[in-house]
Amino acid sequence: MSATQTQLLLDVPLEKRPRHVAIIMDGNGRWAQRQKLPRIRGHQQGAKTVRVITEECARIGIEQMTLYCLSSENWKRPQDELEFLMFLLSQYMIQERETMMENNIRLKIIGRRDRIPADVQTAMDKSLEMTAGNTGTCLCLAINYGGRAEIVDAIRRICQKVARNEVSPDDVSETLVSEHLYTAGMSDPDLLIRTAGEMRISNYLLWQISYAEMWVTEKMWPEFTIADFHEAIGDFSKRNRRFGGLDD
Repeated sequence: MSATQTQLLLDVPLEKRPRHVAIIMDGNGRWAQRQKLPRIRGHQQGAKTVRVITEECARIGIEQMTLYCLSSENWKRPQDELEFLMFLLSQYMIQERETMMENNIRLKIIGRRDRIPADVQTAMDKSLEMTAGNTGTCLCLAINYGGRAEIVDAIRRICQKVARNEVSPDDVSETLVSEHLYTAGMSDPDLLIRTAGEMRISNYLLWQISYAEMWVTEKMWPEFTIADFHEAIGDFSKRNRRFGGLDD
C-alpha cells in the first residue's frame, strides 16, 4: 500500500469510519470470462481478494466485516461450479486459519447449513473453534444465506417460544426480532459495498441494512483493491447519516 493511500485513510477520523462493513462480492465469473478464463479462476482470484481486504480490516481496526459468499439462490448454478465452490470454501477454511490467528480475527458464519457438505461443515467448525477467543475484527461469512430465509427462521423461533409460553405476542418487537436473527449480537452494517456495478441488494441482510450507506463500484471483486476499500470508507465518512431525522 502506498503512502498516499495510507494518508487518505488517516485523514478519516476513527469516529467517521464504519464499524461494520458488509460486502456483496460480485463479478468473479464475469472477471474470468473477460480474461478468457474458466469461471472457477474468477472464484480463485476472488478468494485472494478476500484475504487482502480481511487483513486490511484487521490492520485499520474495522470491528466487523460481513461477506456474501454464497446465496441461497446460487444453488441454481452448474453442478461443477458448485462443487468447486464447496472445495474452495473448504480450502479457505483450512488455509486461512493461520492468517486469522495472526491477525486476531474471529470467524462467524451465518446462513442455513443444509446442503453444505459434511466435510465443509467440519472445516468450518474447526475454524470457528480456533478463532473463538480472538478479539479483533469479526469476519462474518454469509454461506447458503438468504435475507428472507433469515427473517423466516427468526419468526419461526419466536413462534416456538410463544407456543411454549416463553414469550408473549405483545413482547414481539424489533429488538426481539434482531435477537433471533443469524446476526444476533452483531451491530448492523454501516456501509454496504457492492462490486461489479449492480444496483440491487440481492436478498442480502434485508433487516440489518435498513440504514446502511451504499457504495457501488464498477470493478469486479477479483480486481477490488485496498485503494478501492479506502475510497469507499472515505466516501462513507462524508455522508450525513440522519436516520430519518433532520439536519442540525
